Amino acid sequence: MANLNIKSKQENTYGAIVIGSGMSGGFAAKELCDKGVKTLVLERGRSVIHNKDYPTTNMMPWEFEHRGQMPEDIQRENPVVSRCYAFREDAAHFFVKDQEHPYIQEKPFDWIRGYQTGGKSLLWARQVQRWSDHDFEGPARDGFAVDWPIRYKDLAPWYSYVEKFVGVAGFHDGIPQLPDGEFLPGIELTAAEEYFKSVVEQKYPGRNVISGRCAHITGNAEYYAKQGRGICQHRTICQRGCPFGGYFSSNSASLPWAQRTGNLTLKNHAVVHSIIYDDAQQKATGVRVIDANTKEVTEYFAPIIFVNASALNTNLILLNSTSKRFPNGLGNDNGLMGKYVAFHNYRGGVSGEYDGLKEFTTEGKRPTSGYMPRFRNVDKQETKFLRGYAAGIHGSRSKDVNYSGTGADLVKNMMNPSYGPWRVGSHMMGETIPKESNYVALDTDQKDEWGMPQLKVNVDYDQNDLDMIQDYRDQLSEMFDEAGFKNIRTWDDERRPGLDIHEMGGVRMGHDPKTSLLNKHHQLHTCPNVYVTDGACMTSTSTQNPSLTYMVFAARAVDHALKNQG
Repeated sequence: MANLNIKSKQENTYGAIVIGSGMSGGFAAKELCDKGVKTLVLERGRSVIHNKDYPTTNMMPWEFEHRGQMPEDIQRENPVVSRCYAFREDAAHFFVKDQEHPYIQEKPFDWIRGYQTGGKSLLWARQVQRWSDHDFEGPARDGFAVDWPIRYKDLAPWYSYVEKFVGVAGFHDGIPQLPDGEFLPGIELTAAEEYFKSVVEQKYPGRNVISGRCAHITGNAEYYAKQGRGICQHRTICQRGCPFGGYFSSNSASLPWAQRTGNLTLKNHAVVHSIIYDDAQQKATGVRVIDANTKEVTEYFAPIIFVNASALNTNLILLNSTSKRFPNGLGNDNGLMGKYVAFHNYRGGVSGEYDGLKEFTTEGKRPTSGYMPRFRNVDKQETKFLRGYAAGIHGSRSKDVNYSGTGADLVKNMMNPSYGPWRVGSHMMGETIPKESNYVALDTDQKDEWGMPQLKVNVDYDQNDLDMIQDYRDQLSEMFDEAGFKNIRTWDDERRPGLDIHEMGGVRMGHDPKTSLLNKHHQLHTCPNVYVTDGACMTSTSTQNPSLTYMVFAARAVDHALKNQG
């Protein structure tokens, strides 16, 4: 029996284990496998293979039973996920349903999840912006959270490395708080967006409107063909999975790349219960896994463990990883794990109309729009709220299509629409301040189907967020007015935290083990063979979409792990 156990342990031992197959986990796996490490990736959800498991990707609108809408009974059964803009008939199969994986909302929080190979990398908005030192130096400058233990110079070469693999469309804009990167040809603004850009940049020094940088292939086709990916076709139905691989996902890029090395083992339906800590060796030795279907428990072993289960699930796993040495969760000597959770504030919006530029129309589609990098409190504090916000900017020509008639008459009528004013709009992307009162914790009584403690979520907005929303509404409506836009309307949609789908923190980085959980290399201070490179590691949130930075963290941390084994 002892020999059988030894054999079983040998068969279940790898060079590295990665928990999670999404954006950061997929990239960590790609890096490990590329460097010759036999790597086990544990994914709690089902298998989704690129191009094989995208059932709606080529469906026409009339082929959907409900024309893309979700039936009312499904919406009633799933109030949380139904609030997500992408939870529609063409992509609902990639989302977690509310009752399948319950959690406890001590305060209202919409936790949007995707449990399958690739995670939410199939569903993301694909916007990619670098951080700058304005972001990394923010907590120290403004006196919140703790100081980041890294700066832009630590990440700059890794941003370039990741961007080249991912494929990022963009322009070199020369904006200090939004560093330029390794760009494929950018996607042009519409005429109304270009006009707004000219007004803003002339009348408001220090404010810019640019084309949003996005993870879509627009050039260098020969290079990306080696990944099995093609040029973006501007279909803008990315949430279904792209058969061309035109946008970046773990499914289309990093995991297939890892698979081709022969070093990847991917196990689906693998619910991670906890990380195994060996008191004698004083390090983590493996991962305890529950089979999602059979409930069978299996242990896997490796000298390097990457936790990339997505921000809140990473907190859950680490808090549940208790031992004699770590009774309150792996690496949680200071009791801070699960605290200082933050997110992005997307509540504000502005819209208007413009009667000019009648010589232009908009035809076709594109996978991005305009973007205004943060301009508040960049070099100095100038408002009563801390930090700032970015803004999405979009403008398209309205048109009225005549659907009367049949046959040739119908076609003729449809091909000759009447055009109205330009519709212009904006949405805010605000930085929130991590606070100890915003936390997640394990419930001691309520368990899920696999015997795991349910996660309690206690996260909310504060006055800083409300002041920022008002400033965004005031500033954007003023700029719209300066541009001559009419019928300007502003709003606060009062959405719940979580619907931004950018939850961060709980296992934050820092210099001091007394005030943080991770060091500058993403290692747990007190268990350094465990790395965290997903949203849980974030010390602050900035305003940028975070996925690019997570992948950069993963690539840099793998490099450190392999250079410092043992």
